[in-house]
Amino acid sequence: MTKFFTVLAAALLVAAGPASAAPRQVTLSVPTMDCDTCPVTIRIALLKVPGVSRAVVSYERRNAKVTFDDAKTSVAALTKATEQAGYPSFPADDAR
Repeated sequence: MTKFFTVLAAALLVAAGPASAAPRQVTLSVPTMDCDTCPVTIRIALLKVPGVSRAVVSYERRNAKVTFDDAKTSVAALTKATEQAGYPSFPADDAR
């Protein structure tokens, strides 16, 4: 009976493996923010992207820290979402 549960547990882990990707975080630079309400618009746009679980936008730093599932979305989709909201962005580690 113990062997059955061991095999069952292993099968469940294998089945759940690909579906549970580790969350990833990226910081986007959003230099065109020019008012205190801009972060609200940017945050809403980012949270509408499938796979985004968290978006913290800072007007003072002109950036957005986004936590997302890279199996469901990409950095390119995140920057596209901010651009479509009127705020072009790029990954903060990009030299521009």
